[in-house]
Amino acid sequence: MDRLSFDLEVKFAQGAPDGTFEGYGSMFGNEDMGGDVILRGAFKDSLAEWEKKGKLPKMLLQHGGMFFGGAEDSVPIGKWTAMKEDSKGLRVEGKLIALDTDRGKSIYAAMKEGELDGLSIGYRAKKFSLGTKPAEPYRTIETLDLKEVSVVLFGMNERALVTNVKSLIGGMAAQDWRDLEAALRDEGLSRADATKAVSGLKAWLQRDAGEPETGPRDEGLPAELIASINRAAAALR
Repeated sequence: MDRLSFDLEVKFAQGAPDGTFEGYGSMFGNEDMGGDVILRGAFKDSLAEWEKKGKLPKMLLQHGGMFFGGAEDSVPIGKWTAMKEDSKGLRVEGKLIALDTDRGKSIYAAMKEGELDGLSIGYRAKKFSLGTKPAEPYRTIETLDLKEVSVVLFGMNERALVTNVKSLIGGMAAQDWRDLEAALRDEGLSRADATKAVSGLKAWLQRDAGEPETGPRDEGLPAELIASINRAAAALR
């Protein structure tokens, strides 16, 4: 499943019930760090299918944990109450749940303070065209199947992982990947987490190079992991 992250325009309106907010899950015509551009109308069919079901995509935190996290991360943190396309993108409204729990309180507080300030959509591209020139987007998506909309730590402009690591990777051999994994362990990651991080990074780079995607992309990675990969990559240069 592809993922596309954007800065979250969180608006907790005065007088509104606690935990309710609105923002944009996707912006039309804006190229993400993986080279995807979503066109206006791309969500139309998928939203119609969700309407037939009488529900909307799930609201997750960090795409349900992605690389790390336990069972708690697969539990929705809220409920989307409205989704529609407008001239800018996919407009969403939702409310957080379980605000009387420690988890709910911390998520709500982080969002209100502007520290948890990204939205990311999980989707399958159905109809798209591939760029043919270096300056063109990797994919221009006309139709997609929307799976979920997550609140994430980073929006699209915080993807230092991509630029820092791409210059290192090039034609890395098997031993180079093992060295990167070892460097991540030196950064404090467990062997299992370092292996997961390298595997996910390989999958993203394969997709970005136009090869078949075999795993998740990097949106929603925890801040500490991004910092660890940046330091590990720098140490191997």
